[in-house]
Amino acid sequence: MYEESLNQLSIYDFVSPFGDALRPTNRWVRLAAAIDWRALEKQYAAHFASRGKRALPVRCAFGSLVIRHALGLSDRQTVLLIAESPYLQYFIGLHEFSEQLPFSARSMAAFRARIPARRVAHAARLLETLPTTP
Repeated sequence: MYEESLNQLSIYDFVSPFGDALRPTNRWVRLAAAIDWRALEKQYAAHFASRGKRALPVRCAFGSLVIRHALGLSDRQTVLLIAESPYLQYFIGLHEFSEQLPFSARSMAAFRARIPARRVAHAARLLETLPTTP
């Protein structure tokens, strides 16, 4: 089952562990703004029945695949890195920072089965064009 979840997340709504807002110039923040999450959600939602276990939101699934591809990580490394980074947590659509793993590394295989690799690669290439900020 897939339940629509996209309320456009603002960087100012994200609760940072450091008490500061995320920098709008960060490449992950800028990439999040450049992705058409609504279009992705429509395509992603079509893979699910109207009943059953609730799926993770498209921003979490697609975002984690982009992180994995862009940084050349394994599934486990991706999940661990997301747990360490408020910018990556914002990118995958979490509303506040948490040191807990956002999902199991095994979920990444299910994400790959539903999301075309070409879409992930395109977003990862877009990230490469964005300037890096500290």
